[in-house]
Amino acid sequence: MLEKNISVFRLALIIAIPAAVIAGPLFAKWINTRVIPEGEPELIRINQRGKTLPGTGISFFIILLPVILMILSAMAPYMSLPDGLMKFSAFIGSPAIALLITCFAAFYFLGIRQGMDGTVIKKLTEESLLPVGSIILIIGAGGGFKQILIDSGVGDTIGQMSENLSLSPLVLAFMIAGLIRIATGSATVALTTAAGIVSPIIEHMSGVNLELLVIATGAGSLMFSHVNDAGFWMVKEYLGLTVKETFKTWTVLETLLSFIAFAGVLLVNMFI
Repeated sequence: MLEKNISVFRLALIIAIPAAVIAGPLFAKWINTRVIPEGEPELIRINQRGKTLPGTGISFFIILLPVILMILSAMAPYMSLPDGLMKFSAFIGSPAIALLITCFAAFYFLGIRQGMDGTVIKKLTEESLLPVGSIILIIGAGGGFKQILIDSGVGDTIGQMSENLSLSPLVLAFMIAGLIRIATGSATVALTTAAGIVSPIIEHMSGVNLELLVIATGAGSLMFSHVNDAGFWMVKEYLGLTVKETFKTWTVLETLLSFIAFAGVLLVNMFI
């Protein structure tokens, strides 16, 4: 199993690096001169003359603190810890509590230690929450729409329609994952549904590279992010883009990643 995971990781790196370079800096350089955002998110500025900015180390520590707490919580069951410590680690490792602890840590290390008083921290907190509220509502609405599509069974219907197609397993997995992604907006649902449909089909087939099949399924689950994807709205709101601008940037970027990665899968499959 470990050798299989390493093999998938190596092949994924070979395929992902060119896709990331083309869809990342190269596409960004090309689209930067063609899409000029009509509006930009407002930045909160603080007049801190004579004050030094927080160090790089403490800044990254604050960002990673919730992840560290959740990892420690996940590792706790494998350690010989007393019941009290086990419960405590589970408590601080729950996502809501980990984020709450991180907020208080940020108040102290990035606020109080930088010379801010309670009034400034309160003002910053209020100004940060106001714009985020509308973003959360929009993302929640997009997620709700996605869940309606998932619960309606559209993914299973697409999968059943695709089962009888006489296609290569790589193409079939990519196509099924892509169609489900477009229909539901969920990469996770696209991955799991496509895997469940393709697995019994290839069970008795020989010559199928399972590592490339995994990568092809993942590539298909990225394509055509649009209005039923919560990530689409998150990018739109945080970057201050219009829906049209988000289609031209985020949707194209995701689709480039998908098809370039799939082209890499087909290319690698010719030599192994």
